[in-house]
Amino acid sequence: MDRKVILCRCEDVTAADVAKAVATGFDSLEEVKRYTGFGTGPCQGKDCLNVVAKHLATCTGRRLESLQPFTSRPPLSPVPLAALAQMPDTPAHDEAPPTPLPPAALPTPRPVASGAPVTATFDIAIVGGGIMGLALAWELAARGCHRVVVLEGKHLAWGASGRNGGGVRQQWSSALNIELMQESVALCRSFSQRLQTNIWMRQGGYLFLAASQARLTRMENNVALQNAHGVGTRMISLKEAQALVPELNTEGLLGACYNATDGIVFPWPFLWGYAAAATKLGVTIHTFCPVRGIDPQPGGGFRLHTAKGVFEAQRLINAAGAWSPQVARMVGVDLPTWPARHEILSTEALKPFLKPMVSVMDSGLYASQSLRGEIVGGITHKEPRESHVQLGSRFAFLQAMGAALTKLMPQLGSVKVVRQWAGPYDHSPDGSPLVGESPEVPNFFLCNGFVGHGFMMAPVVAKHYAAHLCGGPTHPLFRAWRPSRFAEGESLREDWNIG
Repeated sequence: MDRKVILCRCEDVTAADVAKAVATGFDSLEEVKRYTGFGTGPCQGKDCLNVVAKHLATCTGRRLESLQPFTSRPPLSPVPLAALAQMPDTPAHDEAPPTPLPPAALPTPRPVASGAPVTATFDIAIVGGGIMGLALAWELAARGCHRVVVLEGKHLAWGASGRNGGGVRQQWSSALNIELMQESVALCRSFSQRLQTNIWMRQGGYLFLAASQARLTRMENNVALQNAHGVGTRMISLKEAQALVPELNTEGLLGACYNATDGIVFPWPFLWGYAAAATKLGVTIHTFCPVRGIDPQPGGGFRLHTAKGVFEAQRLINAAGAWSPQVARMVGVDLPTWPARHEILSTEALKPFLKPMVSVMDSGLYASQSLRGEIVGGITHKEPRESHVQLGSRFAFLQAMGAALTKLMPQLGSVKVVRQWAGPYDHSPDGSPLVGESPEVPNFFLCNGFVGHGFMMAPVVAKHYAAHLCGGPTHPLFRAWRPSRFAEGESLREDWNIG
């Protein structure tokens, strides 16, 4: 096939793009979708799935029927936001299985076993190949700890790290988080130079809006704290907010604050950048390798049983996000964290007009515009405490998001939603993480409970975690976020766990 042939018209994905994805190490349709963007446009893969699958099979030398199609996303066809706002309530639908290929090319499950089990020994094993696990692996290797293995149950960018809005902000209500996120933003800005990967960071700022006096008062107090710690957030009038975003409808709003140096990164290359850089430094990364059991050893260390064999490690880090309670139970630890579904939608591409991330703090609504022009955003829903991860898409979310977004920016009423998806938040009792060695099991380290903010905190948390594990200085975050604080009757409260 000619390398210039366009396989996906919506996203201008060529045969050469698919071949490059394979050469980079991505050989499943889900991974190629994330690498190239095919199937994420208005047709949602309806017109391009089969031709891309055939070319992928050619590039990899695999049989077409061995390729598992990617999961299709609702809505079935693009729907205007204003129409969604008028939809009646409907029940949730669990994430559907992948849309099947035509009968002549029905897929079979991709094998994950690697033949006879082989025992491999490492200094540190990290369960979870999301942004936190991969960033930590790279930071450890950069400090000379190369005998590290990362075990991921799916492909990279499958979980929460590949399903979020990419926001990175310094507007918080505690001194610890403000200072950490100042450092994290700086690490993101230098990412392309340090790890040789473009994460498409753009610092258009965060514009927060308040619709109640109580929220406005808290906003003013938090802005004063941010200023005291060197963050240039400022309270602005609604007229100034409209100058930043002329499309805003300020009816019902009381005030706003804005920080110009907050920003957004593209989640997928962020993960891939850490993974590639860690691999170059000797880290072993296994995808499609779920951990099925963990045996703490009498003399110390752990044996991890997976579909790809047995792995041994002296120290074990639980970086499994919303799946962390299941991992912890394998070593006899009960975590107080739990998963909750968070949904996001993306619209058709528009001419660039929205520079900052915009968020209404009272409702949890947030929206930004991607470099390709889509409006990407979500809204807070009170979620029941779940015992397992739910990734279903719900019309109730589309309705709430459509109503809130068209009220805030009425001109978006005719803009069509192209796709919707869900990712799991990793909740903790006080909304703050659990970080450090487990009090119950020596050498079992936790890195959990970041709610929806592990993505933006990963660079700085991984930096200080790796330093701690390598015998360096212990950052104050380990005291504040220690797992034992709940048993000690202490909890933290972060007022700005949003967006």
